[in-house]
Amino acid sequence: MQYTALIVDDDEKLARLLQVYFEKDGFNTLLAHDGLRALKLARENKPDILILDLMLPGMDGWEICRTLRQESDVAILMLTARDEEADRLIGLELGADDYVTKPFSTREVVARARAILRRTRKMADSPEASTVRVGNLVIDRQRYEVTLQGEVLDLTPTEFKILELLAVNTGRVFSRLQIVEKVQGFAFDGYERTIDAHIKNLRRKIEANPREPQYIQTIYGVGYKFTGDVNE
Repeated sequence: MQYTALIVDDDEKLARLLQVYFEKDGFNTLLAHDGLRALKLARENKPDILILDLMLPGMDGWEICRTLRQESDVAILMLTARDEEADRLIGLELGADDYVTKPFSTREVVARARAILRRTRKMADSPEASTVRVGNLVIDRQRYEVTLQGEVLDLTPTEFKILELLAVNTGRVFSRLQIVEKVQGFAFDGYERTIDAHIKNLRRKIEANPREPQYIQTIYGVGYKFTGDVNE
């Protein structure tokens, strides 16, 4: 399957370098150097993944991420020149799937994009796909869809995979590092703390009161676990 990547960066030289590497890896590519153009291309062409710089003219990457998350489940890999954890967490809370901090290896960016798309594809094609039910929460692993009281929830690929992992292993406690390794298929220094941002997003979407979660419990000093009577 040939994927399409929309590469968004106001540094035209860097964007074209990324384009070369993505096309060598078999991707179709689109380029945008400002936020408004990126949003227009994303809506018109429906790419499989956005390689999205945060600092853009016209509309920044955070706003693009927020807007597209209300419209689609397109995979989003953030590029940021900032090394502040808070900046990365904001992007993840807005629905991005992963991030890479500049300066970076172009090969790593392509590898990260492939990893995101690979696990999305795997979830859709899994031969073990089934439906997991916990009260009014339904996780359809074959259709790659989650509903709550009959309403379809807008989850990112990473959020879906975390929820699936925890729900299928209800009662089992996973550390942040274990979640990263099982969901992403790899681990990078410092990345495990971003799991908290994904959990925060999930709670906002599935819990009646995110401050008093019924499904995803925090085990302080250890990690997270899923609670509830699960039926597959």
